[in-house]
Amino acid sequence: MNTMTLWHISGWEFAALACAALLVGFSKTAVSGANTVSLAIFAAVLPARASTGVLLPVLIAGDVLAVLTYRRHAHWPTLWRLFPAVAAGVVVGTLFLMWADDGIVRTSIGAILLLMAGVTMWRRRREDATGDAPDAVTSRAGRMKARSYGVLGGFTTMVANAGGPVMSLYLLSAGFRKLGFLGTSAYFFLIVNVSKVPFSAGLGLIDGRSLLLDAALAVFVVPGALLGTWAVNRIDQRLFERLVIAATILGGLQLLLR
Repeated sequence: MNTMTLWHISGWEFAALACAALLVGFSKTAVSGANTVSLAIFAAVLPARASTGVLLPVLIAGDVLAVLTYRRHAHWPTLWRLFPAVAAGVVVGTLFLMWADDGIVRTSIGAILLLMAGVTMWRRRREDATGDAPDAVTSRAGRMKARSYGVLGGFTTMVANAGGPVMSLYLLSAGFRKLGFLGTSAYFFLIVNVSKVPFSAGLGLIDGRSLLLDAALAVFVVPGALLGTWAVNRIDQRLFERLVIAATILGGLQLLLR
């Protein structure tokens, strides 16, 4: 990784990273998927590959706060069905990072996010029109969906820390309500992001210098998480779903247009 410390970025750049860290905390406790904006800010201030290593510990700090807030609402059967497919996606993503440049990574992830946002909106409209219920996680269709989203989620979270929108779309399509959505995603990303640390360190994306910057940025995750906890009880379910999908589309467009 390039040498990245607090002394190698300007005050304005640090302020941008601090705002992105605050948004990470908010996204983890309110609108999951909104941290794609944080991803874009980190990639704009820091070298794109290096930014993924700096962002990962900040995300883990947000995950810890989210688990502490929503630990009673996780749906573990869904998590156990996702983890094997996610592990496969992380391995594929690691191999992809070994040869792909920044442009290929951004284009691939952006296209995937926009495609899946489109699929989710189509499915929601079909369900509203026909009255069909989302696929249960225990049905054959539900298991196939979990595997597909799991592999994509593992891949996108490894190569660009962009797994949030993918898994958000999966949980919406599976019919999760607000608190179950947040509790399940909180445990999911804490476990997945911690498991990514050895891979990222092995690729040279995390080192002592990047962790110093993370220590300063983690302070800003806390007020963001508190703001999200306050806001989530004031957002109705339909608005919550629209915000998640909108954040996904915004993140995909940012990656494609950079």
